[in-house]
Amino acid sequence: MEKFQEYLIQELPPTAYYVPDFISSEQAQYLMQKIYDAPKPKWTKLSHRRLQNWGGIPHPKGMIQEALPNWLEAPAQKLSEHGIFGSKIPNHVLVNEYQPGEGIMPHEDGPLFYPTIATINLGSHIFLDFYHHLENSNDSKDNEDGDATNFKKRYLASLLLEPRSLLILKNDLYTNYLHGIQERTTDVVDEKVVNIKFCQSKLGDVLTRKTRISLTIRHVPKVLKVQLFKKK
Repeated sequence: MEKFQEYLIQELPPTAYYVPDFISSEQAQYLMQKIYDAPKPKWTKLSHRRLQNWGGIPHPKGMIQEALPNWLEAPAQKLSEHGIFGSKIPNHVLVNEYQPGEGIMPHEDGPLFYPTIATINLGSHIFLDFYHHLENSNDSKDNEDGDATNFKKRYLASLLLEPRSLLILKNDLYTNYLHGIQERTTDVVDEKVVNIKFCQSKLGDVLTRKTRISLTIRHVPKVLKVQLFKKK
């Protein structure tokens, strides 16, 4: 992780790194092509986005592991070589596609994963917002119902994720805070964007969202011994 120390975001709780231009334009185009070349059954359509699971489907009883395809193994290996996951090797990649106006409710990635996530951003920019957890159990219904007012009160800060960037979340920020994406078509860069010094955009810019693809690379510790399929 020493390579990324200059990209540590001091304004957030430990620990977040934002690395601009982590991959080249050519690499980004190649990954996008591979994602959209995937067979249609590989996509899972949700109400506000669609996604692809590579490496298997995480499950509390254990993930039936599938080998990552070569085009995903390369970026996963690059992250592993930088020690982002400690001694662990990434074995799961979640690909999310967001159209303009789509987002995801504040959430945590949970205990199925090694407590580090690395996300490569493709296509459009996006704002990733962070929130405090509920302070007491009496507020649990607000969390379950996704009460917008309740989340507004618990808002912490935002990150601007620009195309080809890498975001690394770990430690307290991973386990004790929620992250989400608001459903809108434009974003205004203001003082709540705490990684602005690493971005090309400037304060006051109004950014229009386009189709955004994220590659969330993780390690699933609990896997079953059975392995399906070989990489292609």
